[in-house]
Amino acid sequence: MLLAIDIGNTNIVLGVYENKKLLHHSRINTHPHRTSDEYRILIKSLLNSDSIDTKKIKGLIVSCVVPPLLAVFEEALKRYFKVRPIIVNHKTSTGIKICYTNPKEVGADRIVNAVAAYHEFGGPVIIIDFGTATTFCIVSSKGEYLGGVIAPGVTISAEALFERASKLPAVELIKPKTIIGKDTVSSMQSGIIYGHAGMVDAIVERIKAEMKWKNPMVIATGGLVELIAPETKTIKKIRPSLTLEGLRLIYAKNQ
Repeated sequence: MLLAIDIGNTNIVLGVYENKKLLHHSRINTHPHRTSDEYRILIKSLLNSDSIDTKKIKGLIVSCVVPPLLAVFEEALKRYFKVRPIIVNHKTSTGIKICYTNPKEVGADRIVNAVAAYHEFGGPVIIIDFGTATTFCIVSSKGEYLGGVIAPGVTISAEALFERASKLPAVELIKPKTIIGKDTVSSMQSGIIYGHAGMVDAIVERIKAEMKWKNPMVIATGGLVELIAPETKTIKKIRPSLTLEGLRLIYAKNQ
């Protein structure tokens, strides 16, 4: 079995695969100050809760965009599983050609998403990840990672709104009943959710125009994908486990 871990700024996602089947999928909050022992115990608890036989886990792969946590997880995984994990970066063999000016700047999560999306849909494909930031990744029909767009994420935008405006409260991120809010909370929810959906559509249309693509595949993933994607016009497919699938594919390629 394979344990795949994606370490993001807000959440850490774990997946256990047996061949191509996803047996376990869990999401926990990212805490940069937890020790390797704390993460080791937490991982063990999550897997045991799903009756995963950890003795059968013989492969480990990690993508990480929080540098201080990388060494912490490497230590936790090596101590628990006695296996050295594959750490995804711009040098990892993925089958995707990175065309960034400086390939080191491409986040591991964006590389992994590109691999999974291109494997399933081919190209051209636009991948939108609703995480701490909302990222757009563009992959050509030849499997070239051409670049992307990084925008403030939904949660960051909402937090900035109530932190900087003294009379606006923190609100639950749910879709309001109507676009026109009848109170402060529903008005904020409308602006945050429909405003973000509109931003997504506008950026996708600009990418299509710049690349002269008529009908690229547009897919979405990330922790808030179920909230925003249905309100857009351009997103065609939702893949909540896209990052884990990309990690599985990269692990298989590097055996």
